[in-house]
Amino acid sequence: MPELPEVETVRRGLSKTIVGLKCTAVLVRRGDLRQPLPNKFVTSIEGRTVTAVRRRAKYLLFDLSDGQIVLAHLGMSGRMVFDNRSRLGLHDHVIFDFEGGIRLFFNDPRRFGLMDLVHTTKLDRHRLIYGLGPEPLGDDFDDQLLSAKLSGRRASIKSLLMDQRIVAGLGNIYACESLFRAQISPLRKGSSVAGKRAKRLVSAVREILNAAIAAGGSSLRDYVQSDGELGYFQHRFKVYGREGKLCSSGKKGHVIRRLVQSNRSTFYCSKCQR
Repeated sequence: MPELPEVETVRRGLSKTIVGLKCTAVLVRRGDLRQPLPNKFVTSIEGRTVTAVRRRAKYLLFDLSDGQIVLAHLGMSGRMVFDNRSRLGLHDHVIFDFEGGIRLFFNDPRRFGLMDLVHTTKLDRHRLIYGLGPEPLGDDFDDQLLSAKLSGRRASIKSLLMDQRIVAGLGNIYACESLFRAQISPLRKGSSVAGKRAKRLVSAVREILNAAIAAGGSSLRDYVQSDGELGYFQHRFKVYGREGKLCSSGKKGHVIRRLVQSNRSTFYCSKCQR
């Protein structure tokens, strides 16, 4: 599933291309995504201008000129890609046409993605947005806030990092990589990550996410950028997917291990991460 860096990379590509343009037509070929498309989806978008493309956690937000917002999630395999082809593929479920002949495809083989409509005044109360934690790249996310959110929590820090109420947008890949950079064991109780540990973790999260965004995200299966290009951060993974390989510390016996936490694979170095 695309995580924050992938969604942010897509957002930047979309913003650069369609902000300020009017949507001239919307073609829905299949509306039964993770949830059915809302009533009047097409007529609510056609004729409106995109005034901004934003991101909240792993959600894309398309601001329209009448105050409506198209809220979109890529799901497990969704893509938003610009293409001028006229022949449509099996999994091209929604196609947006913009001024200047620009065409945006929403392609989703597994149909776990979604799209919804919400007015700007109601966004914070939308069921998918309400309750989300702070943005990890925002000014509000610091060691004091993280320590407060982890206080008294007995669950593992890895599981808590993936709790969208604790911090928004982190997923399995970047939780593993951030914990390795901070030299914190994924098995450690959340309540024990405070003070200097919390400060190291906040810095690590920011560094990893910024590096991943700069690399265009990570392309492991279905993810591509809005122009169809792959991301490249997967070539810089230190622990994710590297079970049995020598840790980047290069020290003898420092081998990447894998365990399962909350039904997800966790990769870490038990020697470096404490």
